[in-house]
Amino acid sequence: MTATVDHAAPGFTGPRVTGSLPGPRSAELLGRQAARESNSRSYPRKLPIAIRRGRGSYVEDLDGNVFLDFLSGAGVLSLGHNHPEPLAAAHRQLDEFVHGLDFPTPVKDEFTDLTIGMLPEPMRERTRIHFCGPTGANAVDAALKLCKTATGREEVITFQGGFHGATMAAMSVTGLVEQKEPVRGRMPGVHFFPYSNCHNCPLGLKRDSCQVNCAAFLERALTDVNGGITLPAAVIMELVQGEGGVIPADVEFVQRVREVTRRLGIPLIVDEVQSGCGRTGTWFAFEQYGIEPDVVCASKALSGMGLPAAVILYDKKLDTWAPGAHSGTFRGNQPAFAAGVATMKVVRRERILENVRARADQLMVHLQDLRALSEYVADVRGLGLMTGVELTDPATGKPATALAKRVQWEAVSRGLIVELGGRDDCVVRMLPPLNCTAYEIDAAGRILSESLTAALAALSLGGAR
Repeated sequence: MTATVDHAAPGFTGPRVTGSLPGPRSAELLGRQAARESNSRSYPRKLPIAIRRGRGSYVEDLDGNVFLDFLSGAGVLSLGHNHPEPLAAAHRQLDEFVHGLDFPTPVKDEFTDLTIGMLPEPMRERTRIHFCGPTGANAVDAALKLCKTATGREEVITFQGGFHGATMAAMSVTGLVEQKEPVRGRMPGVHFFPYSNCHNCPLGLKRDSCQVNCAAFLERALTDVNGGITLPAAVIMELVQGEGGVIPADVEFVQRVREVTRRLGIPLIVDEVQSGCGRTGTWFAFEQYGIEPDVVCASKALSGMGLPAAVILYDKKLDTWAPGAHSGTFRGNQPAFAAGVATMKVVRRERILENVRARADQLMVHLQDLRALSEYVADVRGLGLMTGVELTDPATGKPATALAKRVQWEAVSRGLIVELGGRDDCVVRMLPPLNCTAYEIDAAGRILSESLTAALAALSLGGAR
């Protein structure tokens, strides 16, 4: 399968795949990886390529195939691969100072100023920042620990379908049973409540006739003297469940959760590890919900180029930690701070958030066309450039996992990298760079349409509308 275009891109001319995947050079390296790396490795099993280089929205494998990358390092590469400004900033910092623990440095101070300055103005003066270990799960662990310390309480409320990381505490508040089942000794005191997944309501209701019962259920459980749950240390939630299938929360649901947590004095942690740093069209997704959380977890795209960094931003009233109460050797990644400073300046100067909103509208038109193409497309949804296509069997309503996997394969065979997520991996997910172009969105839309058509034919599925 070959997909060629005539649009120039930095170092590439567009997606181009010649021959079957993996090519011989990629296959050799994939084989070496399989012989030596952990059985837990994931992406190369579904996307069998060995990568030589990346530029902008594209990656090239060892065999010369070029792919439009709508995975972006799982949302890490907000400005695409090797954007010149954060790259140059990181290079300069390498010559100055690299590893700083929690010592103050000029670049860390500027990163702090800009990061807090990206918050809504009313939050800035009362916000503290804590630099965590390098991953989003480290930020989640820190947020939970902070709230337990500040409140003196133990229990935590979280939501079905949520994903917060793979460390012990983060995994304990994650909904994915498959990940947790083999692991004993998880964090106790965790309670899962229904999330506002209106397309597949966990309570079997319809949004136009319900009273946001998922929020009401939580409110009653927290206020019922016979509800079985003592006042928790925190409520943690994603405003867009990413790994759970790209599910934006209902606005009224979020606002009611915020109201009851504020009324009862329960810190609200918003996990913006994937949805933050401009992904949804505002710097943080919570801005679109009209709320102010007590704690914000951020990581992934903080550096804009893949250098690891993670922080929590929280109300200073929670800052009851003693010195050294929560530390980490790799919380002072100076090149990541330098790259993050450069990225935030690019976002402001080049009006990247406006591009996110425009490209999101453009992409949604293509996704709606997929709905018209096949009744296997049960839903298309997202917020900003965090989008998903849910595939289900129209006869049974069950997840069409095999179809989703085939669509992913057909897409990469045509030069488009996408991810899967949701229950039973039936959601085709896209996390393109925030500075992607109109051309790249149209190219992805064409490839998705071709891939869905080819996947339906390969699996001998009907379902044309």
